Amino acid sequence: MPSSRPLNASAPGRAWLIWGAGAFVYLLALFHRASFGVAGLDAAERFGVGAAGLGTFTVLQVGVYAAMQIPTGLLVDRYGPRAVLTAAALMLGSGQVLLALVDTYALGLLARGVLGVGDALAFVSVLRLAANHFPGRQYVLVTTLTGSLGFVGNLAATLPLALLLSGPGWTPTFLVAGLVTLGYVVVVLAAVRDTPERRTASAEAKSLAEVGGDLRAAWRVPGTRLGFWTHFSMPFSLNVMTLLWGVPYMVEELGYSETSASSLLMVFVIGAMLSNPLAGGFFSRRPDLRMPTVLGYGALLTLTWAVLLAWPGQVPIAVLVVAFVLMSLGAPVSSVGFALVRDYNPLPRVGTATGAVNVGGFCATTAASLLVGVLLELTGGAYRIALLAIVAVLVFGTSRVVVWFRRARAAVLAAQERGEDVPVPVTRTRWDLASVA
Repeated sequence: MPSSRPLNASAPGRAWLIWGAGAFVYLLALFHRASFGVAGLDAAERFGVGAAGLGTFTVLQVGVYAAMQIPTGLLVDRYGPRAVLTAAALMLGSGQVLLALVDTYALGLLARGVLGVGDALAFVSVLRLAANHFPGRQYVLVTTLTGSLGFVGNLAATLPLALLLSGPGWTPTFLVAGLVTLGYVVVVLAAVRDTPERRTASAEAKSLAEVGGDLRAAWRVPGTRLGFWTHFSMPFSLNVMTLLWGVPYMVEELGYSETSASSLLMVFVIGAMLSNPLAGGFFSRRPDLRMPTVLGYGALLTLTWAVLLAWPGQVPIAVLVVAFVLMSLGAPVSSVGFALVRDYNPLPRVGTATGAVNVGGFCATTAASLLVGVLLELTGGAYRIALLAIVAVLVFGTSRVVVWFRRARAAVLAAQERGEDVPVPVTRTRWDLASVA
């Protein structure tokens, strides 16, 4: 359970340059992931599909991303983040070039699937790069900065991309985006180093049984399980609203124009982008407040949804802005899950454990999105009832956070009683479990 890595040292400037070169791949990934947010109507016309066919692109993207997280963690642990980031840039660029050139639905889905694989390879690789180059005290700050940089890519996929699509058009816009991404492979190869010693010695190839053993070992760590449920519960409201249901809810239920609804989605992106580094600095200075913040935010988010769904009539824009800002905080709060992984797993297993944790938020996103859609069908478009699915997933996830927070604390207390060093010391309280079991 305890970590032996130093928590109080600071990384040199070279570590920031290496991280920046790797994190830019994540920025590109977010740009490509979010591009259908403004290209949806163009895609429907180009591929000759309706709303259901168009929605398949989003489901495919999220599904591929979630399915690839654990394999990505294993690849990072086996080959190092530099190799996997190189593959990410190649897949992202190739997928976007293919998307630029094809005009059939099947090939469009294939292109989006290739993009999804490249997207899935990026984030876990950057976090492992940060774990290799930064001490524990700075890791959560670097994690949240990575998230902020990614949201810059998300932001570029809004108005700037819309202007390009209305000007040069589909093929030139996406072709250039793909070629630029492919060209960035050169930067990754030149600037990124797996460790301060320039490279990571590759581990010996493992059998499937050994790989499964590593994954089970990571999953048995209470800190990993706590990280999973933290990432499951905190960011999915943001994802569900920005990727699928935000604009339909504001247009069909609240009566706002599509322009106003699309503009309000910017609140999510900007809120997450600005709050990430602030939260990272706070969690770096006060790691003892990480989990109290997570639990407090879970309660606040539940209250936010209660206010939105109980509001009589049209919800005012000012109230929506406040609610969306609060939902955007789920991005930095969820970074606590990755800090827990880094603290309580041996470094060679951090990639595997990070991949497992990163699955959480996308499982919740997929489940909540599908439940909202099913309830909308069953109720004839009653959004106030359908969006209760988000509240149900949130309450369930937060209850699991409480369970695993107590178990993780019990493991830390047991380690302290054995005289071991722990990343974040705790003091026993009346509500602590007597043992990890």
